[in-house]
Amino acid sequence: MAEVVLHIYDVTNSGSEKTNNTILQINRFFKDGIGLGGIFHSAIQVYEDDEWSYGYCEQGTGVFSCPSGKNPMYTYREKIVLGKTDCTIFMVNQILRELSREWPGHTYDLLSKNCNHFCDVLCERLGVPKLPGWVNRFAHAGDTALEVAGNTAMRIKQAKTELVSASKVAYRFLSNVTSNVTNGSNGSPQQRPGTLNNSENGNLRLQGSWFKGLLNTAKPSTSREIGSKDEDENQANTNQQKNQSRDSVPIHHSAFG
Repeated sequence: MAEVVLHIYDVTNSGSEKTNNTILQINRFFKDGIGLGGIFHSAIQVYEDDEWSYGYCEQGTGVFSCPSGKNPMYTYREKIVLGKTDCTIFMVNQILRELSREWPGHTYDLLSKNCNHFCDVLCERLGVPKLPGWVNRFAHAGDTALEVAGNTAMRIKQAKTELVSASKVAYRFLSNVTSNVTNGSNGSPQQRPGTLNNSENGNLRLQGSWFKGLLNTAKPSTSREIGSKDEDENQANTNQQKNQSRDSVPIHHSAFG
């Protein structure tokens, strides 16, 4: 059996001293102050003196190793013993070879596939507990927020599509009903068994006219129809104002009117 050790770093490789100091302050407040989490890099050490982790690269695997606790890109924070693995050194090397093929560098994603996710998978295959939740909590929160936003947008789009489809079905239904009613109203003057009398025909004509009016109201107006309606209304208002100005007496408003 071999001890599995988690090495944790503060992520201070931004290239800006101001940004690096800000990250250190965030980690001190959110992790050391309230125990919530922070912005961390992690690596796993097992059997030998090297630690294993994952990062971005354009070609080849993103899995890499370096001397434990001495990654020059980050600021070392602490180590945590996760447990002991039953895997032999041969099995561990085989697991690392498999992960090297499964984790190419170009698939790295800050929120959904970073070094902490890699260490979780490695710990799972070694048979030891995964990383403490605070190590990768910020990435999980960001990934969840993006997923929720994407699902919400998809549901809104789906709801709009279903609403349009339902409107089309309802319009076709009303059209068919109107057509059946109006066609049924054109009967012969002489009533036959199973046909309608004159009063019933009159009711059907009235219903047919009502359905047609409903459909015409439900149809969306075109921009040309809307423009012509506006012009007619404006002309009517102008004529009405002219008539009122001829017939009415001027009214002097008070200071409050």
